[in-house]
Amino acid sequence: MKYKNAKDIFPENLLKQIQRYVSGEVIYIPAGKERRSWGETSGYHQYLSERNRAIKNEYKNGADIESLMTKYHLSFESIRKILYQKEDIILDYKTSLTSAYDYASCGKIDEWIHTYLKSDGHNEAFSDGLKLFDRYYIGPMTMPTNLFHRCCGPEANMTYHVDAEWFYIHVADLKKVLETNQDMPPLIAHYVEHDFELNDGNHRLEAYNQLQCQEIPVIIWITEEDEYQEFLEKYGSYMQNASVIRR
Repeated sequence: MKYKNAKDIFPENLLKQIQRYVSGEVIYIPAGKERRSWGETSGYHQYLSERNRAIKNEYKNGADIESLMTKYHLSFESIRKILYQKEDIILDYKTSLTSAYDYASCGKIDEWIHTYLKSDGHNEAFSDGLKLFDRYYIGPMTMPTNLFHRCCGPEANMTYHVDAEWFYIHVADLKKVLETNQDMPPLIAHYVEHDFELNDGNHRLEAYNQLQCQEIPVIIWITEEDEYQEFLEKYGSYMQNASVIRR
Protein backbone atom coordinates (compact mmCIF):
# COMPACT_ATOMS: atom_id res chain seq x y z
CA MET A 1 0.00 0.00 0.00
CA LYS A 2 1.28 3.46 -0.88
CA TYR A 3 0.99 6.43 1.44
CA LYS A 4 0.99 10.17 0.90
CA ASN A 5 1.98 12.83 3.38
CA ALA A 6 -1.29 14.53 4.23
CA LYS A 7 0.60 17.75 4.98
CA ASP A 8 1.38 17.99 1.27
CA ILE A 9 -2.25 17.53 0.27
CA PHE A 10 -4.73 19.08 2.70
CA PRO A 11 -5.00 22.69 3.92
CA GLU A 12 -3.99 23.04 7.59
CA ASN A 13 -7.54 23.69 8.84
CA LEU A 14 -8.91 20.67 6.96
CA LEU A 15 -6.04 18.47 8.16
CA LYS A 16 -6.80 19.31 11.79
CA GLN A 17 -10.43 18.34 11.29
CA ILE A 18 -9.47 15.04 9.68
CA GLN A 19 -7.11 14.26 12.59
CA ARG A 20 -10.01 14.57 15.01
CA TYR A 21 -11.75 11.67 13.29
CA VAL A 22 -8.98 9.33 12.16
CA SER A 23 -5.81 10.30 14.04
CA GLY A 24 -3.61 7.21 14.46
CA GLU A 25 -5.49 5.22 11.84
CA VAL A 26 -5.15 4.38 8.18
CA ILE A 27 -7.91 5.47 5.80
CA TYR A 28 -8.45 4.69 2.13
CA ILE A 29 -9.40 7.46 -0.31
CA PRO A 30 -10.30 6.27 -3.84
CA ALA A 31 -7.77 7.45 -6.38
CA GLY A 32 -8.62 10.12 -8.91
CA LYS A 33 -6.94 10.68 -12.26
CA GLU A 34 -3.82 12.22 -10.70
CA ARG A 35 -1.67 10.44 -8.17
CA ARG A 36 1.32 11.89 -6.36
CA SER A 37 3.01 9.09 -4.45
CA TRP A 38 5.90 9.74 -2.09
CA GLY A 39 7.04 6.18 -1.50
CA GLU A 40 6.10 2.84 -0.11
CA THR A 41 6.68 1.73 3.48
CA SER A 42 8.92 -1.32 3.42
CA GLY A 43 9.73 -1.74 7.10
CA TYR A 44 10.28 0.89 9.72
CA HIS A 45 13.87 -0.05 10.55
CA GLN A 46 14.90 0.15 6.90
CA TYR A 47 13.05 3.44 6.41
CA LEU A 48 14.76 5.06 9.42
CA SER A 49 18.20 3.83 8.41
CA GLU A 50 17.85 5.14 4.86
CA ARG A 51 16.41 8.47 6.00
CA ASN A 52 19.07 9.02 8.66
CA ARG A 53 21.85 8.10 6.23
CA ALA A 54 20.50 10.64 3.74
CA ILE A 55 20.34 13.36 6.41
CA LYS A 56 23.93 12.73 7.46
CA ASN A 57 25.18 12.74 3.88
CA GLU A 58 23.37 15.97 3.03
CA TYR A 59 24.75 17.63 6.17
CA LYS A 60 28.29 16.55 5.26
CA ASN A 61 27.77 18.00 1.79
CA GLY A 62 26.84 21.42 3.13
CA ALA A 63 23.13 21.35 4.00
CA ASP A 64 22.33 23.24 7.21
CA ILE A 65 20.10 21.94 10.00
CA GLU A 66 17.27 24.37 9.22
CA SER A 67 16.95 23.14 5.63
CA LEU A 68 17.03 19.52 6.82
CA MET A 69 14.28 20.30 9.35
CA THR A 70 12.12 21.65 6.55
CA LYS A 71 12.84 18.85 4.10
CA TYR A 72 12.32 15.96 6.54
CA HIS A 73 9.67 17.57 8.77
CA LEU A 74 11.72 16.99 11.91
CA SER A 75 12.51 19.18 14.90
CA PHE A 76 15.94 20.71 15.53
CA GLU A 77 16.53 18.22 18.36
CA SER A 78 15.61 15.23 16.15
CA ILE A 79 18.02 16.34 13.40
CA ARG A 80 20.76 16.95 15.97
CA LYS A 81 20.33 13.46 17.45
CA ILE A 82 20.53 11.88 14.00
CA LEU A 83 23.68 13.81 13.08
CA TYR A 84 25.52 12.86 16.27
CA GLN A 85 24.12 9.38 16.67
CA LYS A 86 26.73 6.66 16.98
CA GLU A 87 26.58 4.24 14.09
CA ASP A 88 27.37 1.21 16.26
CA ILE A 89 24.32 1.49 18.54
CA ILE A 90 22.32 -1.70 18.04
CA LEU A 91 19.24 -2.04 20.21
CA ASP A 92 17.81 -5.41 21.14
CA TYR A 93 14.04 -5.19 20.80
CA LYS A 94 11.96 -7.04 23.37
CA THR A 95 8.32 -6.87 24.40
CA SER A 96 9.17 -5.24 27.68
CA LEU A 97 9.28 -1.97 29.57
CA THR A 98 13.06 -2.28 29.89
CA SER A 99 13.42 -2.46 26.12
CA ALA A 100 11.18 0.59 25.69
CA TYR A 101 13.37 2.52 28.14
CA ASP A 102 16.50 1.45 26.22
CA TYR A 103 15.07 2.79 22.97
CA ALA A 104 13.91 5.98 24.68
CA SER A 105 17.37 6.63 26.09
CA CYS A 106 18.69 6.66 22.49
CA GLY A 107 15.93 8.95 21.23
CA LYS A 108 14.21 6.05 19.46
CA ILE A 109 11.02 5.49 21.41
CA ASP A 110 9.00 5.80 18.20
CA GLU A 111 11.04 2.97 16.70
CA TRP A 112 10.19 0.75 19.67
CA ILE A 113 6.49 1.62 19.29
CA HIS A 114 6.40 0.71 15.60
CA THR A 115 8.44 -2.45 16.08
CA TYR A 116 6.10 -3.52 18.89
CA LEU A 117 2.91 -2.72 16.96
CA LYS A 118 4.13 -4.57 13.87
CA SER A 119 5.06 -7.68 15.87
CA ASP A 120 3.82 -8.51 19.36
CA GLY A 121 1.20 -5.75 19.37
CA HIS A 122 -0.48 -7.15 16.23
CA ASN A 123 -1.61 -3.71 15.10
CA GLU A 124 0.23 -2.78 11.92
CA ALA A 125 -2.61 -0.46 10.83
CA PHE A 126 -2.13 1.66 13.95
CA SER A 127 1.60 1.85 13.28
CA ASP A 128 1.01 2.96 9.69
CA GLY A 129 -1.51 5.55 10.84
CA LEU A 130 0.90 7.07 13.34
CA LYS A 131 3.45 7.60 10.57
CA LEU A 132 1.08 9.71 8.49
CA PHE A 133 1.81 12.84 10.57
CA ASP A 134 4.44 14.20 12.93
CA ARG A 135 3.61 13.21 16.52
CA TYR A 136 4.99 13.92 19.94
CA TYR A 137 5.98 10.67 21.67
CA ILE A 138 6.44 10.95 25.43
CA GLY A 139 7.65 8.17 27.66
CA PRO A 140 7.83 5.64 28.95
CA MET A 141 6.70 7.15 32.24
CA THR A 142 4.64 6.16 35.24
CA MET A 143 1.22 7.76 35.59
CA PRO A 144 -1.84 7.22 37.82
CA THR A 145 -3.94 4.25 36.72
CA ASN A 146 -7.21 6.11 37.17
CA LEU A 147 -6.37 8.53 34.36
CA PHE A 148 -6.96 5.79 31.81
CA HIS A 149 -10.11 3.92 30.83
CA ARG A 150 -10.70 0.91 28.67
CA CYS A 151 -12.31 1.19 25.23
CA CYS A 152 -12.23 -2.59 24.66
CA GLY A 153 -14.08 -5.21 26.71
CA PRO A 154 -17.30 -7.19 27.12
CA GLU A 155 -19.31 -4.27 28.53
CA ALA A 156 -22.06 -2.82 26.33
CA ASN A 157 -20.59 0.70 26.43
CA MET A 158 -17.21 -0.33 25.03
CA THR A 159 -16.14 1.02 21.65
CA TYR A 160 -14.66 -2.37 20.84
CA HIS A 161 -16.89 -5.13 22.18
CA VAL A 162 -15.31 -8.57 22.71
CA ASP A 163 -16.36 -11.91 24.14
CA ALA A 164 -16.48 -11.80 27.96
CA GLU A 165 -15.06 -15.29 28.57
CA TRP A 166 -12.06 -14.75 26.30
CA PHE A 167 -11.45 -11.25 27.67
CA TYR A 168 -11.30 -12.30 31.34
CA ILE A 169 -9.25 -15.42 30.62
CA HIS A 170 -6.64 -13.19 29.02
CA VAL A 171 -6.82 -10.74 31.94
CA ALA A 172 -6.36 -13.58 34.44
CA ASP A 173 -3.26 -14.77 32.57
CA LEU A 174 -1.83 -11.23 32.61
CA LYS A 175 -2.46 -10.91 36.35
CA LYS A 176 -0.39 -14.03 36.97
CA VAL A 177 2.45 -12.57 34.92
CA LEU A 178 2.27 -9.17 36.63
CA GLU A 179 2.45 -10.74 40.07
CA THR A 180 5.93 -12.09 39.29
CA ASN A 181 7.15 -9.86 36.45
CA GLN A 182 6.77 -6.08 36.30
CA ASP A 183 8.63 -5.82 32.98
CA MET A 184 5.47 -5.75 30.88
CA PRO A 185 5.37 -3.39 27.88
CA PRO A 186 3.95 0.08 28.55
CA LEU A 187 0.44 1.03 27.55
CA ILE A 188 0.08 3.38 24.58
CA ALA A 189 -2.41 6.25 24.83
CA HIS A 190 -3.37 9.29 22.79
CA TYR A 191 -3.84 12.62 24.59
CA VAL A 192 -6.59 14.40 22.66
CA GLU A 193 -9.42 16.79 23.55
CA HIS A 194 -8.30 17.07 27.20
CA ASP A 195 -8.41 13.32 27.85
CA PHE A 196 -6.58 10.04 27.28
CA GLU A 197 -7.65 7.62 24.56
CA LEU A 198 -6.20 4.17 25.23
CA ASN A 199 -4.90 2.63 21.99
CA ASP A 200 -3.01 -0.40 23.24
CA GLY A 201 -3.11 -2.26 26.57
CA ASN A 202 -6.80 -2.66 27.45
CA HIS A 203 -6.29 -6.13 28.92
CA ARG A 204 -3.23 -4.99 30.84
CA LEU A 205 -5.15 -2.02 32.23
CA GLU A 206 -7.90 -4.31 33.51
CA ALA A 207 -5.27 -6.58 35.08
CA TYR A 208 -3.61 -3.58 36.76
CA ASN A 209 -6.99 -2.43 38.09
CA GLN A 210 -7.87 -5.86 39.47
CA LEU A 211 -4.48 -5.95 41.19
CA GLN A 212 -5.26 -2.45 42.58
CA CYS A 213 -2.10 -0.95 41.08
CA GLN A 214 -2.08 2.80 41.61
CA GLU A 215 0.39 3.57 38.82
CA ILE A 216 1.14 2.11 35.40
CA PRO A 217 3.87 2.53 32.73
CA VAL A 218 2.62 4.35 29.66
CA ILE A 219 3.72 6.05 26.45
CA ILE A 220 1.71 9.08 25.34
CA TRP A 221 1.47 10.38 21.80
CA ILE A 222 0.07 13.76 20.77
CA THR A 223 -0.45 15.38 17.38
CA GLU A 224 -1.47 18.98 18.03
CA GLU A 225 1.02 21.50 19.43
CA ASP A 226 -1.59 23.16 21.67
CA GLU A 227 -2.55 19.78 23.14
CA TYR A 228 1.11 19.01 23.77
CA GLN A 229 1.46 22.30 25.67
CA GLU A 230 -1.70 21.51 27.62
CA PHE A 231 -0.31 18.08 28.49
CA LEU A 232 2.90 19.69 29.78
CA GLU A 233 0.90 22.02 32.01
CA LYS A 234 -1.32 19.29 33.46
CA TYR A 235 0.99 16.28 33.58
CA GLY A 236 4.52 17.61 33.23
CA SER A 237 5.35 16.45 36.76
CA TYR A 238 5.24 12.82 35.56
CA MET A 239 7.84 13.44 32.86
CA GLN A 240 10.98 13.66 35.00
CA ASN A 241 12.79 10.80 33.26
CA ALA A 242 10.63 10.50 30.15
CA SER A 243 11.95 10.83 26.62
CA VAL A 244 10.20 13.35 24.37
CA ILE A 245 10.61 13.31 20.61
CA ARG A 246 8.64 14.57 17.63
CA ARG A 247 8.70 12.48 14.48
